[in-house]
Amino acid sequence: YIPEILVQQQEAIIATGSNNSARYFKYYFGKYPHIIRKNRTSCAVLNGQESLESLTALGNDVLAYFGLGCRNVSQVYLPQGASMEPLIQALQPASEVAVANHKYANNYEYNRSVYLLNMEPYLDNGSLLFRESGGLFAPGAVLFYRFYRDHEELKSLLAEKQADLQCVVSENAWWEGSIPFGKAQLPEVTDYADGVDTMQF
Repeated sequence: YIPEILVQQQEAIIATGSNNSARYFKYYFGKYPHIIRKNRTSCAVLNGQESLESLTALGNDVLAYFGLGCRNVSQVYLPQGASMEPLIQALQPASEVAVANHKYANNYEYNRSVYLLNMEPYLDNGSLLFRESGGLFAPGAVLFYRFYRDHEELKSLLAEKQADLQCVVSENAWWEGSIPFGKAQLPEVTDYADGVDTMQF
């Protein structure tokens, strides 16, 4: 519910919420200058040459704030044929810290139970689940991953998901427009949410 006084007395609007709430914000405030933020998440792109140190830094991008922020990585793209083992091992330290929180642990146990009951394949490092999926928005305590054939397919996959992506991370920012592993939760002053210059607005 949005009070009538808010609908009538403003010059511009900045609102943040879910995709559903954004529909209502647009309905009430669409005639005013506005920035209306929807659900977003982030992803990582790997080329198969990453160091253990880099993959460990990626753990912070995945699990800081228990993976709940729009700058948290919830999907990882890997080259076809790449082994998941280095990634699973590298994310162990960060996921062990997260699973010490009982709410995160509940999500981990719940999602593992769902996958077991539905006989869905998944990988598990004991504190984080890895599920192959083309989706971006992974449930709590789950990291989605997807394999890509070549540079062109990866470029196409990211373009397809652009409206849902807050940021893309890669080792030393090798992917154009990405930021280095471990930096997703450390935006610069000029890294505006959704790429919209709030100060200019």
